[in-house]
Amino acid sequence: MTGESVDIPSRVYEEEPGECPGPGLTGTQRLILHCLYSRHHDGRVRQRHLEALLPAAEPWVVPYVIQQAAEYVREIQEAIRQGLPGIAVPHSLQRRLYGAFIVRNAEFFARTERRAVSYWACYHRAEHPVFGASPGGVLMAEFRAAATECAGTAWPRHTPRPVAAALTPPAAATARPPSPGSPP
Repeated sequence: MTGESVDIPSRVYEEEPGECPGPGLTGTQRLILHCLYSRHHDGRVRQRHLEALLPAAEPWVVPYVIQQAAEYVREIQEAIRQGLPGIAVPHSLQRRLYGAFIVRNAEFFARTERRAVSYWACYHRAEHPVFGASPGGVLMAEFRAAATECAGTAWPRHTPRPVAAALTPPAAATARPPSPGSPP
C-alpha cells in the first residue's frame, strides 16, 4: 500500500461463513473478509467475494483484484471488467487508484502480467488466438494504461505485442522484389 506490504494467500480452504458474513462486522472488516475469500479454492466463491470488492476504493483491496485478473477463470476476468468501468476512463478514481498501486508495485504487476500470459496460453489461446483480445489481455492493457497515466510515461509491457504490432513485419524482414538480372 503506502510503503507497507500485504501477504496475499495463494488459496484459502476454510469454509465460508454463513450467508450473511458477520452482521456485526464493520465495513472494513467485511472488506477484509471478502479479500480473504477472494482467494478461496472454489472459483464460484472467489468470484462472489471478488465482486463485493470491486466497488471498494481502499488501496489495500487493489492487489486482490489485480491478482484475480491474471488467473484462468474467464468469468472472473469478465466480472472484473464489468465491475471496474472507471479503469478505462482517463483520470477516473478507479484508474488513479489502480495506476498508483501498479507504479508502486512494479514487480508484482510484471509477475501478474506474465501469469496472465501463461494462463492464456494454456487455457484460452484456442478461443482467443491473440492475447490482447482475451479478457485477461484486455484487463492487463487497461491496468497498464492506468499505470502509464499515473507515472506520466509508458509503462513496461510483459505481454505479447498488440494485434496491429504483431501483424506488422519488422522493417528488415520486408520482402523486396528482385532487381533485374539478380539470381532468384
